[in-house]
Amino acid sequence: MAALWVGIFVTVLVWSASAPKDYPTWWLEVMPALIGFVVVVGTRRRFRLTTLAYVLILAHSIVLMVGGHYTYAEVPLFDTFREWFGWQRNNYDKVGHFMQGFAPALIARELVVRLDIINGAVWRNFFILCFVLALAAFYELLEWWTALLFEEAADAFLGTQGYLWDTQSDMGWALLGASLSLLLLRPLHDAQLSRIEGDG
Repeated sequence: MAALWVGIFVTVLVWSASAPKDYPTWWLEVMPALIGFVVVVGTRRRFRLTTLAYVLILAHSIVLMVGGHYTYAEVPLFDTFREWFGWQRNNYDKVGHFMQGFAPALIARELVVRLDIINGAVWRNFFILCFVLALAAFYELLEWWTALLFEEAADAFLGTQGYLWDTQSDMGWALLGASLSLLLLRPLHDAQLSRIEGDG
């Protein structure tokens, strides 16, 4: 499983890094995936996550690497969707922000449950949703700071495409992703957590 995970990650990374739209934007978009890779590899022996968590980390990384290759505003498949559905813009960035909530919510749940940080499902879910919103807001701040520092890469990295409410929409998609992750994946996640506890 580990070899397959690494193989998929590296394959997509090599494709993503091969003649992207521009390298400054590529680095900005793909950096979170590279950091995630280092963390996953570095902690695998000491704190093995559930299979579901690893799958979501990989899926989120792929979304980031696709966005880095094309830029979020120019992913070809979503240009096609824009024509089909009459969208005003390329909405691939909304997939990215949805995953920014969907994957981190499950990872945060795993840490909170396994480290016994918060007792009670209601307070646990409330904390996780607050964490995801804080993460999404911090990412919007990073985009703003990047825009101030690197003017040339700013437009591609921000990906607002003229949408006035892009920042608020991005955070809303992250919240939706987190909410659906907690709602839909809980039974499967609990089953995998039980197996890990049994192995421990």
